[in-house]
Amino acid sequence: MKLQELVSQTAERIATYRDKVGDGPVGPTVDPDSLRAAFALGLSEQGTSSTQVIERLVAAAEPGLVATAGPRYFGFVVGGATPAAMCADLLTTGWDQPAFNAVTSPAAAVAEEVAGGWLKEILGLPGSASFGFVTGGQAANTVGLAAARNHVLARVGWDVESRGLPGAPAVRVLASAERHATIDRSLRLLGLGAGAVQEVPAGPDGAIDAAMLVRALDAAPAGPTIVCVQAGNVNTGACDDLALACQAAHEHGAWVHVDGAFGLWAAAGPSTRHLTAGIEQADSWATDGHKWLNVPYDSGYVFCAHPGAHAASMSFTAAYLVGHGSGPVRAPSDFVPESSRRARGFATWAALAELGRGGVAQLVERCCKLARRFAQGLGALDGVTIANQVVLNQVLVSFGDDERTDGVIAAIQRDGTCWMGGTTWRGRRLMRVSVSNCTTTEADVDMSIAAIERILATLA
Repeated sequence: MKLQELVSQTAERIATYRDKVGDGPVGPTVDPDSLRAAFALGLSEQGTSSTQVIERLVAAAEPGLVATAGPRYFGFVVGGATPAAMCADLLTTGWDQPAFNAVTSPAAAVAEEVAGGWLKEILGLPGSASFGFVTGGQAANTVGLAAARNHVLARVGWDVESRGLPGAPAVRVLASAERHATIDRSLRLLGLGAGAVQEVPAGPDGAIDAAMLVRALDAAPAGPTIVCVQAGNVNTGACDDLALACQAAHEHGAWVHVDGAFGLWAAAGPSTRHLTAGIEQADSWATDGHKWLNVPYDSGYVFCAHPGAHAASMSFTAAYLVGHGSGPVRAPSDFVPESSRRARGFATWAALAELGRGGVAQLVERCCKLARRFAQGLGALDGVTIANQVVLNQVLVSFGDDERTDGVIAAIQRDGTCWMGGTTWRGRRLMRVSVSNCTTTEADVDMSIAAIERILATLA
């Protein structure tokens, strides 16, 4: 079969899958042993035709797929993909561009350059900030904190990029007791260690206690300091007081990093923008595209108000490399850890061009409205309690004691109408509902609530 015919057939398979992704069970319909048997066909000596390979791949994989791209998947703050973003991602694979710099792909470099500017505009970040397109929130936090490490140590005369950390002044990190686990992982990867964190208590809604943060800054001895704050608590959606945190931190010479994996997008919504007031005053920011922007996996962004520190912590040179530094086109690899990287900027450019500024705002507003609809509908059921104030797209639900809540979550996942996950917050097991998909409608929410009501009646 010719390549063009194979690609056309594959594209048709993808379109058919996406058209029907909301029709069947949301969870997988096969057990792991059957899935292994389907994939473990044995490695042939002579190879297999490309047509047969794709047919076998589809037959083996589809029973084990989770409908994360569908309208009733409400787990892990997973978005879907806008039509243009999905198709742009297919083109990205077909074009197969190494997006190292403008020498390896001028188109990839310029697409990132333009899309990065659009992102800063939508998120209310300084136009002068540098940016990098990474795999997701973990990588974005790591890059942001690497730039922070570079900057705060340089201010006390220590060049961490050349001297490393042995003998360096200790870097203190102030972060919420309810920070995301990726912050600790980033600190481990950067050699600072999770033990560098001085925890600041969080308030009743999960946002950092701003008064306690100020007190911790006032009480600390002078030295290299990084303050990590959140836009969007992973459980409740609550946002830290960014304006106060930035003001207090900067008075003490500290760097402020904002972990906004999904909550940073609140800045795009008219009714949620107040939650990120002061966001432009921070020093670095991290967010995901594959969450609320509905760009296919994997897609994340890091921004930095100090481009010099950003580039110093990530860039490198080699005798055979050209196209770096202050050329006519920004070199994407100067701001991220990967050299061999796919051209993620195409899908982001396509999503932003398709949605526009108003479309992104409507997406954020609609998801928040649907989250409130979930809270209202589930909260009206007997034995169900909503455990958080719904400020963004996150809803925490209790069905009684921990055992019963876990049992209900498992029953919902088996039922297949929708998919929600569990979490532990403030010592309680809860169901977490995350509304992030651009295709989710009021009908999807109502169908999910009805399924949960039916499941509760069955369990009773």
